[in-house]
Amino acid sequence: MEPHGPRESPPWEGSSLPGAWSSSALGQAFSQILHQFAGQESRRGKARSAALEDLAALLEAKECDRLFEGSDASLRGMPEMLGQVAKALGKYAAPAEEPEGRGDRHPDVAEKAAAVALLFLKLLRKVEAAKNSLVCPAWKTSLRPLAGPIYVFAVTHSLEQPWTSPRSQEVAGQVLALLLQVTECGSVAGFLHGENEDEKGRFTAIMGLLKPDLNKDSWKNNPATKYVFSWTLQKVTRPWLSQHLERTLPPSLLISDDYQTENKILGVHCLHHIVLNVPAADLLQYNRAQVLYHALFNHLYAREHHLIQAVLLCLLDLFPILEKAQHWKGDGARPTTHCDEVLQLILTHMEPEHRLLLRRTYSRNLPAFVKRLGILTVRHLKRLERVIIGYLEVYDGPEEEARLKILETLKLLLQYTWPRVSCRLVVLLKALLKLICDVARDSSLTPECVKSALLEEATDCLILLDRCASGRVKGLLAKIPRSCEDSQVGNCIRRVQQLSEGAPCDTT
Repeated sequence: MEPHGPRESPPWEGSSLPGAWSSSALGQAFSQILHQFAGQESRRGKARSAALEDLAALLEAKECDRLFEGSDASLRGMPEMLGQVAKALGKYAAPAEEPEGRGDRHPDVAEKAAAVALLFLKLLRKVEAAKNSLVCPAWKTSLRPLAGPIYVFAVTHSLEQPWTSPRSQEVAGQVLALLLQVTECGSVAGFLHGENEDEKGRFTAIMGLLKPDLNKDSWKNNPATKYVFSWTLQKVTRPWLSQHLERTLPPSLLISDDYQTENKILGVHCLHHIVLNVPAADLLQYNRAQVLYHALFNHLYAREHHLIQAVLLCLLDLFPILEKAQHWKGDGARPTTHCDEVLQLILTHMEPEHRLLLRRTYSRNLPAFVKRLGILTVRHLKRLERVIIGYLEVYDGPEEEARLKILETLKLLLQYTWPRVSCRLVVLLKALLKLICDVARDSSLTPECVKSALLEEATDCLILLDRCASGRVKGLLAKIPRSCEDSQVGNCIRRVQQLSEGAPCDTT
């Protein structure tokens, strides 16, 4: 605590006799504490430190129990006063706006948070004691304005962040656990949306507290707000989230539209949660799904692999919703879809891409796009062929993630588009044979299990290719085992000859 000079004696000092406090004295005490928190900037640090000490002394006094147990008419305004005190405490311990390019940006926030958490624990224990007492309790009325600010504080400081320390995280976690206990909620989700259908929950109130800090002019003033919003949003799932769509979609779009990659990814995760937990009808209403699609599509031009991964996963879950608005009558060609548009852009980026992390990210998601389009993948067959051949030629490190995913993509492609494969037989056969020979001769640090997986996947592709080409692959490979000196290559060729039956692939 910061040292502070002499100050006026609080109204409760000198009143040691039971019942010596009046209701007005309690109100004056809390009002004075609020005034200390809102003091002039030059004196605010000392005044706030003094206010913490005064509040701790006030909460330890037995007369303070009357706030939660009494029915005195003069205490009717106290719940709102307690709510204002809780908001002031949360604001006192909140991290300040992050200056650009500085490392140690929140030196004393964790210490303040630990002190405030101890006060909240005392306050919640008073409420808990009132709840368990035989006196007709007013604790529910007092808890209503307290719950929201205490929850926001607890989430702000219980997560691992630059402004927290192990100590502040521990006590903030205790505050959250005690808050759930006092409110009789079994989980944070139950606290937010209600433990049952008849219970209202507190998500609306929490969003009301966060709303002033979630508009385009103020959302960066408090760096914790976006994390509290994101963490809280993830706890509210179907069917409760749909009724809060108007409160959650705009902030998610705002965060995802930032210039910082960290914020973009956080916003995309929020959008993905909304896509997964809001009914398609609600997302299609007012063209919301299209707004989501265009916001996500613009991120595909970024070069950060973590962002691309988050965006592609979200888009794959958004496609079924967008396609509900499209109707194909069966006469003429099927219209191109949003999935076609995204796959075309991905393939355009994949061809010249040389950064391994981005190559792995694109390759990881490519099979899902082929599955999504099915037979309609023929629209992208030429470009897919170039990407597959190019990626099979490049070593991808010990785990070979990109080449394994490209082989998975090729297997799906052979299954879905087998009528168009025979004209590409020679090109694909050469690429697969070259891959098998390269892997068999590989003397790098690639684990044997990875080499075996590559050889097995490539052999499966050869078997499918042979079936798509009505057995022509077996004929082209017939003389290789006699002259091949490498046992691994020979084993792959013999497996193709033994398992291929010359029948065309079945469409799936």
